[in-house]
Amino acid sequence: MHDPVSIANYFVKRSWEQGTELTPMKLVKLVYISHGWHLGITNQPLLTEVPQAWQYGPVVPKVYHTFKRYGNKQVTELYSDVTSAGPLIPTVNDPSISLLLNKVWDIYSRYSGVELSAITHQPDTPWDIVWNQQGGKYRQGAIIPNDIIAAHYKKVINGLRANESIV
Repeated sequence: MHDPVSIANYFVKRSWEQGTELTPMKLVKLVYISHGWHLGITNQPLLTEVPQAWQYGPVVPKVYHTFKRYGNKQVTELYSDVTSAGPLIPTVNDPSISLLLNKVWDIYSRYSGVELSAITHQPDTPWDIVWNQQGGKYRQGAIIPNDIIAAHYKKVINGLRANESIV
């Protein structure tokens, strides 16, 4: 499993390489979707932190709190931990994870944060199930269970596979 900010840093770098806008909202959604894809393909979580259902969709809290200072503007810096030896920038060093993240980027980077939020708010998505059907809106930090995320993203991936070669 990976620290969510290492996945976020991967997408920040990709956005710089391609000159693609990346706001905190878009970044949070991409990290969440990557977790969903990983669950859908491997049945194993990608992240060390579980996503939560918040009013405006699924959120990975560490990513949200780390990058929220950018508001609705472009993320311009990688997250780094300050250590006695200097800054440590969490990164992804697993080639199979990089392949997955590249595929998620290729499919979803064209969407804005608002559009990705709308995608994750559709009926019967994991967020909708937890927020609306299971009463998550009445609980702060309602966890979106990995089994619900995995089931949803298996359907998403299978639907895309029917239309093109994705994995």
